[in-house]
Amino acid sequence: MQNFHLSDYLLQHLNLVGKLPVNRQLYRCIRQAILDQILVVNTRLPSSRTLALELGISRNTVLYAYEQLLAEGYLESRAGSGTYVTDTSSDTLLSSSKPLRYKVQTSTLSNRGQNLIANAGAASQQWGAFVPGVPDLTQFPHQVWNKLQSKVWRKPSVNVLTYSHGAGLEALRTAIADYLKGARSVACNPDQIVITNGTHQSIDLCLRLLSDPGDIAWVEDPCYWGARNLLKASGLTIRPIEVDAEGMSPSEEDMKHVPKFIFVTPSHQYPLGMVMSLSRRRLLLDYAARHSCWIMEDDYDSEFRYSGRPLACLQGMDSGERVLYMGTFSKTMFPGLRLGYLVLPTGLNDSFITGMEEVHRSGQAALQATMAEFMNLSYYHSHIRRMRVLYGSRLEILQNEIERHFAGTEVKVIGSDAGLHLSLCLPARCDDVLIMKTALQQGIVTRALSSYYHCPSKAQSGLVLGYASVDEQQIELAFAQLAQIIQQHL
Repeated sequence: MQNFHLSDYLLQHLNLVGKLPVNRQLYRCIRQAILDQILVVNTRLPSSRTLALELGISRNTVLYAYEQLLAEGYLESRAGSGTYVTDTSSDTLLSSSKPLRYKVQTSTLSNRGQNLIANAGAASQQWGAFVPGVPDLTQFPHQVWNKLQSKVWRKPSVNVLTYSHGAGLEALRTAIADYLKGARSVACNPDQIVITNGTHQSIDLCLRLLSDPGDIAWVEDPCYWGARNLLKASGLTIRPIEVDAEGMSPSEEDMKHVPKFIFVTPSHQYPLGMVMSLSRRRLLLDYAARHSCWIMEDDYDSEFRYSGRPLACLQGMDSGERVLYMGTFSKTMFPGLRLGYLVLPTGLNDSFITGMEEVHRSGQAALQATMAEFMNLSYYHSHIRRMRVLYGSRLEILQNEIERHFAGTEVKVIGSDAGLHLSLCLPARCDDVLIMKTALQQGIVTRALSSYYHCPSKAQSGLVLGYASVDEQQIELAFAQLAQIIQQHL
């Protein structure tokens, strides 16, 4: 290359006092010059001694860069002649004087990918007032957990350390089955349970194995955004079904469009909080059995009910074996645990185990072993009981604060006797998205209720407020700030 001096080029790009070693910098600079065709094919490089003198660096530094480039095929050594740039171009680039460069844009994504990104709902902040669905992580019995985990790791078996195979650790599946029978009236045995890394993976596995693009899925309207987005991203046709005081309420017209899946949260509708009535449960079960639909039951926080016993699940009433029951430890333990479970109708076990292995690969055997010990030694039950009392107290404080600030106004509370959140309904004239954004600027995290609706024209304005991860004093202070913001929009 005429008038090109490698040493001048390198002196412009090397940082001799930088943190990255000079030999690595030199290697990267020469490699990039070759990739950018600044150093073209058959260019003879200076000898290592000459280049070292021109750059004022050690010859060993140059030798390292040359040897690495020779090993990777960017350079070749010709006996008695020197070191030259090799031809690394593909056939499609040989006729081009400049390397092809591609700018990756959103349009590069598939239709499914663009749809998923456009409807993404995960928030970047997952702690504080009033993040919905997050338990109080400061109250978790860390010392007990660490003791049990240390016991597992003291002398782990090969089966704990190698690739896992199957539906998950048998000890954990047995512990879950025993717990679900007593606490949730789930009819199951350990062989029907598949351990996942949470509800999202459980849903994804069901969609991969039981659906095809174009299948219809009924979802509650409003609905948990994560489930709705997974269904849409998998190519299913979403049919939103309105909810009333008794839960999902399909119309005669809805029933003409037979779905492959019916996604429901019957024990504590998310985000409105109502409990599905017995007659509505029987309606869905009969319809699913008659039309061979699959009911996805997301039982995400039913352990936390503050008036009476937790309600029995839909799965326990299912004589037709059409319910796919999903649970998670994210609410009762901590979200970072990433452990959930899927209870399958008999007959699907083997296929789901194979599907799990092929798509996700099972794992975390040591973590599962620790969780099994935590449950078998009754720490899990004790922790839930203690947190139920704590969350009930915080719910009462939040309800009192709402009453104090908004008594006699159009602001109303719904879904306030269970779970880790409540919904605050606002007049239609209030822009709940704007309120949410304004609150976030003051460090208060909430969710706009309208964003959970599939049909914007039918959306209820409001805010979803989580209270479990907020201590008692912070509830009063944070809600006072939020109340001021809401008042400006009433």
